[in-house]
Amino acid sequence: MSKKTPLIRPCLPADLVSVTAIYAHHVTHGSGSFELEPPSLADMKQRHSAVLQLGLPWLVADLNDEVQGFAYAGQFRPRPAFGYLVEDSVYVQPEHTGQSLGTALLEALIRQCEQAGKRQMLAVIGDSANAASIALHAGLGFRHAGLLKASGWKHGRWLDTVLMQKALGPGDSSDPV
Repeated sequence: MSKKTPLIRPCLPADLVSVTAIYAHHVTHGSGSFELEPPSLADMKQRHSAVLQLGLPWLVADLNDEVQGFAYAGQFRPRPAFGYLVEDSVYVQPEHTGQSLGTALLEALIRQCEQAGKRQMLAVIGDSANAASIALHAGLGFRHAGLLKASGWKHGRWLDTVLMQKALGPGDSSDPV
């Protein structure tokens, strides 16, 4: 059986039902997100709109005409000096993990953020035991930037937050335009 290549494309409003379901699974069963309750479809529509209003990408992995994963870049902090730093988020349908969908999504997200003039990308990874997310980011050139010990309480245990960072485009080698 040949492996199909996912189509990485912008997230459309109609995709948000699938995006919401994928994220709900990770909120409910995983430790990658520190949210305790899955957001509603209305919440996800608002988040999607906010990302697009900032001129940042929100992408989906479309496999066999079904959304199997999503990734987006968000504003790290609202202060102007942080304007060249974005934070990434990547989530994949559980039955499609380990099939390079996360890699395809994050590669495209990095490219689009570079094209938008962003200079740094930060991964804020929930749970230091989240080996898949740490490996995904390390495989695409992110470097360890810090560890916040016991920074979240979820599923009856303390969770660390792993920070990883990647320079985009020229990074800090020149002033932004």
